[in-house]
Amino acid sequence: MIKQGLLGEFLHEAENTRKLLNMVPDSALDYRPQPHLWSVAELASHIAAIYGWYSGTFNVDEFDFATYHYEREDFSKAANIVRKFEENVAKAQKAIEDSDESTYFNDWILKAGGQIFIGPMPKMSAIRGFLYNHLYHHRGELVAHLRATGNKVPGLYGPAYEASQGK
Repeated sequence: MIKQGLLGEFLHEAENTRKLLNMVPDSALDYRPQPHLWSVAELASHIAAIYGWYSGTFNVDEFDFATYHYEREDFSKAANIVRKFEENVAKAQKAIEDSDESTYFNDWILKAGGQIFIGPMPKMSAIRGFLYNHLYHHRGELVAHLRATGNKVPGLYGPAYEASQGK
């Protein structure tokens, strides 16, 4: 029952992420609003990468970044980021579908080697915070970055500003 709810939200929000990433033009990839903030390319790439973390969150109790194989895509083109997103979102959906709902309240830890970064916490908290809310946060940043470059963004929870103004 919980799994079906998480899967439904995942599918809905993955479509919103897809709409947003498909609106990223190559011309905006280098934009960075402040020197210490990620560029549009880095942010979009990070969003695509988060979908690669679902198996390590849904299907194990300790996610160790020291043993995680992270493939950095070539983010010199927006299409490469979208391609990595599509690969990772398919893996993420399978991770949810294959997950065992009876483990959702096991203690979960994120670590790198011997250093613990997050947890222990109930796996459900990690699913909601480390995965779902983390994605929503970075999508909001990407929307702000794209708007700052004069680009349009899709409506994610209703019409975008331009559509609501009849433009």
